[in-house]
This record gives sequence, structure tokens and C-alpha cells, in this order.
Amino acid sequence: REPELALRVTGHLDDCTCDVETIDAFNNYKLFPRLNELLESDYFRYYKVNLKKPCPFWNDNSHCGIRDCAVKPCPSDEVPDGIRSGSYKYSEEANNLAEECEEAKRLGAVDGSLSKETQEAVLRWTRHDDSSDSFCEADDIYSPDAEYVDLLLNPERYTGYKGPDAWKIWNSIYEENCFKPQNVKRPLASGRGESSISVSGVCVEKRAFYKLVSGLHASINIHLSARYLLQDTWSEKKWGPNITEFQQRFDEVITRGEGPRRLKNLYFLYLIELRALSKVLPFFERPAFQLYTGNKSYDAEMKNLLLEILHLAKSFPLHFDENSFFAGNKKEAAKLKEEFRLHFKNISKIMDCVGCFKCRLWGKLQTQGLGTALKILFSESLIEKIPESGPSYGFQLTRQEIVALFNAFGRISTSVRELENFRNILQNMR
Repeated sequence: REPELALRVTGHLDDCTCDVETIDAFNNYKLFPRLNELLESDYFRYYKVNLKKPCPFWNDNSHCGIRDCAVKPCPSDEVPDGIRSGSYKYSEEANNLAEECEEAKRLGAVDGSLSKETQEAVLRWTRHDDSSDSFCEADDIYSPDAEYVDLLLNPERYTGYKGPDAWKIWNSIYEENCFKPQNVKRPLASGRGESSISVSGVCVEKRAFYKLVSGLHASINIHLSARYLLQDTWSEKKWGPNITEFQQRFDEVITRGEGPRRLKNLYFLYLIELRALSKVLPFFERPAFQLYTGNKSYDAEMKNLLLEILHLAKSFPLHFDENSFFAGNKKEAAKLKEEFRLHFKNISKIMDCVGCFKCRLWGKLQTQGLGTALKILFSESLIEKIPESGPSYGFQLTRQEIVALFNAFGRISTSVRELENFRNILQNMR
């Protein structure tokens, strides 16, 4: 058998006007190098995360004892002051905004003279307002357990975390959160292979949700295959591409046709997140927005690079058209969007059940990044109303969401780049 058959993913993608070849050329030679440079900057390399949250769904004491599962948090003096203080010191307008926020917080405190029931109702509404556009269960970054992690020192790669524990996580995600038709077999067998799953006959939104999760799963599996522990001796560790591991997950014959479908879902996920980047440009273009770390000239340089990447994303010729989402009956569309949001929130909670801390870190970051992309796509009218100067009250992104959005897209962009590498290796094996 010809080895390159393992990657028969070409041509058009379902539910899109785009094709694989256009994405490969655009990503690998234009976007990926610039994005990589941005993600190595101080603003994007430090991510605050609480890895000690208990699993909310089952009693989980199965923490991975393998040393490659561990995450090394940053000593606080290594994190730039600007990031730790969370301040926006570059503009007078931003300082005024901070004061207005404090005032709003004070005024928003519950009035003690109200009855207990009314107080509770007010708090419930406040919580609802805060969370109504969020697709992710936010980490409490002010918790004493939340720590800064340097993503460059804790790369996503093969850790040895597999078997029943890892299977349980993905099974829970697919079984309970993927809108799949009830008659479909379990998507994950406890062995290596996954049984086939059909999502035809499901509306475009629910089909898209399943494909996003499958695309994320494919992307993670590409990283694990591309940065596999090939040699572990007392003198050195060597990481690199493991072709056998890759073929077990994506070869057309070994996976009975599923592998190419998984890879198509990865490209679908790429298009969704790329579309979100092109849509959020007005938020980042405002002079008041700064990638604040405390080093003024470096921060200005990084903002220019960020805008260059966003303009590049906007220039992509074959964008996914998100207007096909939730385009039907208004009442039905609102109900479906809410269902979508709650399912996705649930997936972000499942990440606290991942036993390997490094996998948990990257799982949380990538689900928050995808959740932020969805929040952007469903906030188009709010983004259009952002004033060129002055605060953006209607639509807001926290630093956490910004770091997660770009790093999550960085992971998918890396996967598309790694696919080309695997293709070349397989062709050379002929």
C-alpha cells in the first residue's frame, strides 16, 4: 500500500466553501511564522490557571504520576509586573475606565435595605449578565490556587497519559455534549480505534458542534504524535514525530475511513477560529487597547504584529460563513444557541477531571480559546458598535480570553503545519 494514502485529505470541506490546499498554503507560509513569533512574546506566554479545581463529575484521584505530566508554575518575580498588576497604564482613557469600573462595582453592590429575596434575585441577574455571553466555565483567576504558567516551558506533547482515564474524559465529552443522534454507537471504544459515527441528519449547528470537538481531538492527537518521546535515557530525552502513532490515529485503512474525516474536522475548526480572528479586529484596533507588559516600545511592536496577523486573517479569501448558524426561526435559533453555549460550558468543566496536569493545562486553554472564538462569532452586532475611542462596554475580552484565543489558534495552526511534515515523511518512505 502506498504510504501517502494515509493522508487522503484534499479538496472541499463539508459545510464550507473552502478547500484544504488553500488553507495549507495560507497557514504554513503566511500565518504560522508570524503567529509563532507573537506567541513567544511575554504577553502571550504567561497564562494564569487553577489546576487544583476538583473534578465536578466524578471522584477523581487518578492523578498522573508520570514526571512529564507535571506543570512547573512560574515564580512570581519572573512574570512581568505589567501582567501581574493587570493594569492598563498607557492611556488616560484606560485609567478613567478603571475608575468608572470601581464606581460601578460600588454602585452595583447589593443594597442592604432590600429584602433577602430581592437581594438574591439581583445577584442572580448580575451573575447572568456576566455569564450570558460566555461559552466557558471561567477559572477563578483570583483564587489562591491560580498560578501563572509559562506556556513555552510547559509545551503540549506526549506525556504517557493514556488508557482508561484519558478514554473516560473523551467519552464523557462525546457522549454527553456532542449532539450526536441517539442511535449512534459510542464514538470511543476503550481500545485504540474509534468506532464510526455519522452526524448526517443532524442540523448544521449540531453537526458543527460535533465537528469542532472532533477537530480539537484531532489537533491534540497530532501534537502528541509530532512531539513524541522517542528516547528517554539518563543522558538525554529526545522528542520528535512518531509515524506509527500518527498512522494509528489517522491512516485511512487502519481507522476504517475515520482518519481523513477527523483531519477534515481539524480544518473546519481552523476556519471557525480564523473567522473569529477576522471578526474581532475592531476590538484590537482601538488606540486604547494595549498588550500591556510594562515595556512600552516592545508592547507597541507586539501590538503591530498582532494587528498584522488579524489583517492577514481578514484577507483570507474563503472564510467560513457563520451567518448559516442560527439563521432560522428566531425563537428556535436563540434556544439552540443557548443549548450550544451550555454544552460547551460543560466541556470546559470536564477539563478539571483530566488527571495529567500538563494535559489539563492545554485542555483548559484550548477549550477557553475555542469558547472565546464562539463568543466573538455570536457577538458580531456588539463588535460592530464598538466606538473607535472610548471604552467598549458592549463587548469585552479579558486578558485570559485573549491569551487563550491566540494560543488555541496557535495550536491548530501548528497542527496544520505538522500535517505537512507527516505527509513529507510518509512520501519519503515510499
